[in-house]
Amino acid sequence: MDGSPGARAALVWALAAAAEAGVTLELVSSYPVDSYWADPYLLDTRRLDEVRADTARLVADALAEAREDPAVAAVPGIPEVATEVVVRGGAAAEHLVAAAKGAQRLVVGSRGRSGVRSTLLGSVALHCVAHAPCPVVVVHPGAVQLPPRVVVGVDDSAMSRAALRRAADEAERLSADLEVVSAVPLEVAWSDVYHVITPPTEETRARARETAEALVAEVLGVGTPVLVRVEDGAPAEALPRVAAGAALLVIGSHSHSRIAGMLLGSVALHCVVHAPCPVMVVHPEAARPAEQPTEQSTAAVVH
Repeated sequence: MDGSPGARAALVWALAAAAEAGVTLELVSSYPVDSYWADPYLLDTRRLDEVRADTARLVADALAEAREDPAVAAVPGIPEVATEVVVRGGAAAEHLVAAAKGAQRLVVGSRGRSGVRSTLLGSVALHCVAHAPCPVVVVHPGAVQLPPRVVVGVDDSAMSRAALRRAADEAERLSADLEVVSAVPLEVAWSDVYHVITPPTEETRARARETAEALVAEVLGVGTPVLVRVEDGAPAEALPRVAAGAALLVIGSHSHSRIAGMLLGSVALHCVVHAPCPVMVVHPEAARPAEQPTEQSTAAVVH
């Protein structure tokens, strides 16, 4: 939480999710410490206590305001949601990743008070997507079209299976339709010989649909009511396009890297930046729910 419009959107989303899941909502805020060593006024520990207390008050005020939001107030269980406020000094991204350990999900806004676009390397949202040990939801404010939809991108990977399971759970929680999307990149080659040695486009689309339908049957069971879509184009382009007006886009993170920053060209990170709806990124750790603790929380944080 940092008082920005992005923070408010993330709080509203997380508060409703916490009520529906019956979990504790943890709100995390931070304040910079780099200037303390150069400012005698702030070196006084009493002043730091004042900064911490005032930040906690602002978070509490934002929570009270969010509870009165019509979209939130209509969700059953909102008054019963238990909340915890955590205020720490230092870099927001590091505190958020640490707070997310054992959480059901980590919720962040797409942009914070700095106004810097999240495409910049090292932004809080992208740092969380790359490093958090649980699914991360990046909230992009946008109108949800009716009936509500949850969109999930699939291929034939283990992470795709984990993302599909999580998307099915979210669709049930939101009483939303589930759309399973398989993207088919259309290769462009200068030489006509290339097209002679590659399968026809319609055959490629048919194989993609068969693979996606088999994946749905394997993960969710035969006869599960889902819509399977085959979209032309690279996944990073097709998924944000299909997700317009959706309640949530779910994508698996195939990166096992813990290198600081972001991997340019990653489908998950491209969707986080460009999708017009909230995006949930499912990490490898999230594929093993049995390892999660019994008591879970939803950490709602943003920068």
